[in-house]
Amino acid sequence: MAYPARKDKDAHRAYCPPLPPVHRQSIAILRELQSLTGHHLYVFPNTRRPHEAITSTTINRVIEYMGYKGIVSGHGFRSTASTILHELGYPEKVIELQLAHMERNKVKAAYNHAQHMKERRKMMQDWADYLDSLRTRQ
Repeated sequence: MAYPARKDKDAHRAYCPPLPPVHRQSIAILRELQSLTGHHLYVFPNTRRPHEAITSTTINRVIEYMGYKGIVSGHGFRSTASTILHELGYPEKVIELQLAHMERNKVKAAYNHAQHMKERRKMMQDWADYLDSLRTRQ
């Protein structure tokens, strides 16, 4: 899976995030999607420009199409995840890294490049298991 370089919020340098941890539920879903959609660069290609990925606008349009306009948004899912992961006791730094939020303190950003991958892998697996538990409670 590839992530294109993007400009950070300060727009003065390119930023390419490392691959995020992926839990076993996502791997199963991605394999199923690959069997349905083929072996393309992106799991969700842009329909107008297949060599590019979909945008956040596309995600919000799908949410609107499903009848949830004004109720949820793509960013709202990120906010919900952040809140619940904090409630589950995960450190703020690990959550912020997973959400690809930039360190605002320029000195810290210049010196600390830790990715906390071990903690993030555990957190994302716990998150997926938590979501599965919600689905099975119904």
